[in-house]
Amino acid sequence: MVDFSTIKIDEIQKRLLQEVADLHEVPEGAFNIRANGQSAARFSTANIEIEPKTDVSGLDIRIAPGTKNESVHIPVVMTQTGLTELVYNDFFIGEGADVTIVAGCGIDNCGPKDSEHDGIHRFYVGKGAKIRYVEKHYGSGDGSGKRILNPGTEVYQEEDSTVEMEMVQIKGVDDTKRTTTAELAAGAKLVVRERLMTHGNQRAISSYVVNLNGEGATADVVSRSVARDDSYQKFDAKIIGNAPCSGHTECDSIIMDNGRILAVPGLEANDVDAALVHEAAIGKIAGDQIIKLMTLGLTEQEAEEQIINGFLK
Repeated sequence: MVDFSTIKIDEIQKRLLQEVADLHEVPEGAFNIRANGQSAARFSTANIEIEPKTDVSGLDIRIAPGTKNESVHIPVVMTQTGLTELVYNDFFIGEGADVTIVAGCGIDNCGPKDSEHDGIHRFYVGKGAKIRYVEKHYGSGDGSGKRILNPGTEVYQEEDSTVEMEMVQIKGVDDTKRTTTAELAAGAKLVVRERLMTHGNQRAISSYVVNLNGEGATADVVSRSVARDDSYQKFDAKIIGNAPCSGHTECDSIIMDNGRILAVPGLEANDVDAALVHEAAIGKIAGDQIIKLMTLGLTEQEAEEQIINGFLK
């Protein structure tokens, strides 16, 4: 096992790792830590093999069939202003496996140039396999350069597989465009929970296209977000039912100050037994909620923060 003290990362990068991957020390299981465009440390296990690609920047992560109760961490941290990178990571999850995958990117930009990380993650999920995927984005630094993150996710699920995705972006990312596509075979299940907050002049666009191709396939895509100051958000989710299936998409948002939010839920049924539902709600914090918390001794600002924190949990 790699000793955390031997990994060539500085204190700022360690802080970013804590924010995006909850890493205070080297994780158990397989991992690859990427810092400023280079691999700072990599470790494979008997059941999870991580190999660098030879044609483009990125990794091939192969999880053996039947692997249970194991994890793989692949966080990215950037502290170099003006750095732009595009990374391709492919995950091959064997039949019957049950694992957790933790990704995420943190950018600390204290310089005048934009820093950008674009990551394309492709998941090939075998029959009956189950994965929990956690992706957190975080930005910090007092430079005038932007912190830009554009994640692209492709999911290909075989029969009776399950994918649970947690997408989180709460602080510091100036510009992001998240694109997620999924193809589900018979009996496959996809669950997405997105949590997002923007402030200042930040811009965040989330786009989902889910194809339910097999009988009994299900999808549940839910986004909760808060837009503050002059920020802008767009949530565009489309579920396509190509077989007897069920799908649900929901956008629940709080708008504050001069924020703007556009919700575009979409459903397409190409089978008479496709049962699809969408919901969207955008509104400000109710005044009676704030008053109730203020009677308990909180200031108006503290009351707002309490409500937002509870909403985004």
